[in-house]
Amino acid sequence: MRNFFLILFSVLIFNPANAQQILPEKERSRVVDEILTDRFDNLLPQLMDTAQIDMWIVISREYNEDPVLRTMLPSTWLNARRRTILLFYRNKQKNSIEKLAVARYDVGENISSAWDKETEPDQWKRLVQLIEERNPSKIGLDYSKDHNVADGLDKTDYDEFMAYLPKKFHTKVVSAEQLAVRWIETRTPREMVIYNQLVDITHDIIAEAFSESVITPGITTTSEVEWWLRQKVTDLGLETWFHPTVDVQRSNEELVGHLYSFSGRPDDLVILPGDLLHCDFGITYLRLNTDCQELAYVLRPQEKMAPKFLIDGLKDGNRVQDFLTKNMIEGRSGNEILAQALQEAKGAGLRPSIYTHPLGYYGHSAGTTIGMWDSQGGVMKDDGEHYPLNPNTVYAIELNTTITIPEWQRDIRIMLEEPGFFGQEGFRYVNGRQTELLLIPKVKTHQGN
Repeated sequence: MRNFFLILFSVLIFNPANAQQILPEKERSRVVDEILTDRFDNLLPQLMDTAQIDMWIVISREYNEDPVLRTMLPSTWLNARRRTILLFYRNKQKNSIEKLAVARYDVGENISSAWDKETEPDQWKRLVQLIEERNPSKIGLDYSKDHNVADGLDKTDYDEFMAYLPKKFHTKVVSAEQLAVRWIETRTPREMVIYNQLVDITHDIIAEAFSESVITPGITTTSEVEWWLRQKVTDLGLETWFHPTVDVQRSNEELVGHLYSFSGRPDDLVILPGDLLHCDFGITYLRLNTDCQELAYVLRPQEKMAPKFLIDGLKDGNRVQDFLTKNMIEGRSGNEILAQALQEAKGAGLRPSIYTHPLGYYGHSAGTTIGMWDSQGGVMKDDGEHYPLNPNTVYAIELNTTITIPEWQRDIRIMLEEPGFFGQEGFRYVNGRQTELLLIPKVKTHQGN
């Protein structure tokens, strides 16, 4: 890792006090490619050994990329070219790994072209030659019933491949599901250094959005804050992987269904003093994604802090987080984690709902699923019910708890989401979590006669 990278990240470029440096495009490209080299050379051999697959073949055509292949392309490749075939061969005895492309070009600096079309015009025949020369024990292909990101091989390419593959190899073809999921879900030490900075940027943007610099109570609408978030991300040279949402809970409205926070709410609800604001927001940067939900309270005239019942409500939300994260134990399935966490939280008098998902190269990424908002009894087998929690993975700790507010004569939901890392030493939040409500406006002290 170059010292320049660390120095560059320490420079501040936008207003919030703890803001992180956002790299220019050329430096982003360098960082992405350096991380990719490390993953190919050091992570991939381990994953192939664990999956007991010595040859992994990833096939895609331009604009119809396998989700796995998209994470393997160099920074200067935004798509596959024509039909791109990647072949990874792991020789455990020699402790070597070959990274080949059955394509007209090298795929960046990591994957060498192994096809001379003038010598062998047929791309599929050249692939078969490479397979026969190495005679693998297992050939992994990206098809999966349970994990969508591991199911990227389309039917046309599968049929073509099997038609060309000699019959003696057919019994060696297996699903690369476990290998593909582990590749996408596993974070390296350097990626986690960067992930902390990504989440810090996300927190800073939310803090600015939920402040008097953006929100004027009685005038600003929820939709305007959503579009401010989108524009802020664009102005910073970043991207969002979903449209931000901002919603309101207030004293004179009934609690509606969970789906209301994401669909069906008013587009231009005017924000008023006494409102509890909630946002759902995430960014994409250096091929990683964040996903955060935070809460803010709009102070009424003369108020210096949020009402105690909202402060206590946030504490209840934090308690549900604690019940979940303490049950994140290596080898447990998402259903097992969910059931135990819900049981303990309900036993403590809480009314929780947990719908935590993997986070990383995709917003809803690969890994085990710990509940869905509409499936609190666990997910079925088609959603990977038995897939275990693995180390060196990131999850969006997403959940809510319902609380009763006598002062408002209604129930509300405390909805929270924070990226968390599960490693060899257990769970930690990537960049902390919200434990205090954001206040609009920030409390100021004025002196004078």
